[in-house]
Amino acid sequence: MALEAAETIVAREGAAGLSTRKIANEIGYTVGSLYLIFENLDDLIFQVNARTLDELALELDRARARKSETDAVLVELGLTYLRFAASHRGRWDLIFGHGSPAKTAMPDWYRGRIPVLFDRVEKILSELAPARKPEEVALAARALWGGVHGICTLALTDRLNITGLPDAEKLTVSLMENFLSGWMRQNY
Repeated sequence: MALEAAETIVAREGAAGLSTRKIANEIGYTVGSLYLIFENLDDLIFQVNARTLDELALELDRARARKSETDAVLVELGLTYLRFAASHRGRWDLIFGHGSPAKTAMPDWYRGRIPVLFDRVEKILSELAPARKPEEVALAARALWGGVHGICTLALTDRLNITGLPDAEKLTVSLMENFLSGWMRQNY
């Protein structure tokens, strides 16, 4: 209940609006009772973020199933990430922006969920270039996803118009297609 309440508050008020007091009020509990379940607000945020990453992973898997050509799958993953962030702005912000627990060490159980984005991209890049070394694939996946994440960040903070092209989806497709073109031509 507390996690669902936190998600509702973040959807309504953004990441900055989240507090244990608001969560407790939303579910009819006291703040003290929340601390019987969660170590602190950061622990609760990590729990919410884990649920968000799990939901994103499901969306990425659905996106993969929508396309049959491997390069088209990769582009679809980028677009899915962009759309997910836009439709879950508060929760995305809770992971990557305001509200992200910067002062608390990331728990191991949570750290294990982060590769969820990269694993899917690495698998596709490996399928496209099976002769590439795993470390090359891992680096490429992170570079490509960093670019997609950058476009997403600019779009969600209304700063994309400074690039002269306000369409985040077109930018994402261009980035992915040009990256893939170079990835497939490069010889190692």
